[in-house]
Amino acid sequence: MIYCGNLSAQGSVASILQRSVEANNRDWTAVSQFDNSERDRNKDGDNTYAVTMLYGSPYQRLIAVNGQALSPDKGKEEQRKFERAVEERKHESQDKRAARIVKYEAERKRDRTMLDQMTAAFDFHMVGEEQVDGRRVYELKATPRKGYRPPNRDSQVLTGMEGTLWIDCNTYQWVKVEAHVTHPVRIVGFLAQVEPGTRFELEKKPVPGNENIWMAAHFTMRSRARVMWLIPHHGEEDVMFFNYHKHADVTESARSQVLSRKPGRMRERHSGARNVSRAKKSPSLLVLQRPVRDTILWQRTRLPRKPSFSDLISAFLPLG
Repeated sequence: MIYCGNLSAQGSVASILQRSVEANNRDWTAVSQFDNSERDRNKDGDNTYAVTMLYGSPYQRLIAVNGQALSPDKGKEEQRKFERAVEERKHESQDKRAARIVKYEAERKRDRTMLDQMTAAFDFHMVGEEQVDGRRVYELKATPRKGYRPPNRDSQVLTGMEGTLWIDCNTYQWVKVEAHVTHPVRIVGFLAQVEPGTRFELEKKPVPGNENIWMAAHFTMRSRARVMWLIPHHGEEDVMFFNYHKHADVTESARSQVLSRKPGRMRERHSGARNVSRAKKSPSLLVLQRPVRDTILWQRTRLPRKPSFSDLISAFLPLG
């Protein structure tokens, strides 16, 4: 038995959770300070990207396919795309920049809201103490809380899930999270249903040189859903996040200037703008939201392709 401390009473579970939420909030705030690399794997192969915070929101540059570096010509092409994005963002109008950054921050706000719902939707019980990835951890079992009422569509899926949370004894960071759907959940307002067999697992690690800030390191997911309650949609995804480092984007002030504007004007600019650059969300510890969103988008647009699992999970939650 790995011993963490004198936290045997159930009341101590609330204290552990509160301190873990505080740790996650620090991580959530620090996301914009870091660049990283990301390797996305699915049944069609895998792509690796360099993710760079660029004038207030992230930009992905393809750097490898199926574990192999790009050819010199392809590498130059991707570098030219990145340089064009730099110039576009450097010279974009204030309205366009505001729209882009507001969109990114709106996604992050959804993440934050879902984090709050994660602690509201479940009852947590101490299972014991053990060692995970060389760290002493508390193991908590999460079961649906009786009487929980989801405040929005994103959180509806939580009513049909249970899981396990491993929290570091010293930092109160989430070392590992596992969750799975136990019974079908219909998404109100859409002809979509998430089914048992849907599960995800998330691992976090401290960024190099900073034990107090942790980011997503590995995320796996399997989705089982039905569109119009009849058409099956299955997907799988495996994502690695690595090479975190402080970014050198001196344009972070652009993001601060946009966020300091009045909310009404921000919403007005966002509503009429389109983000043409490829900018993926930074990894959040709550990446569970994609499966339903993708199912919904597939249903709405009748896309000739099935939606990726990464899109699918983004209708449920928030990766910070």
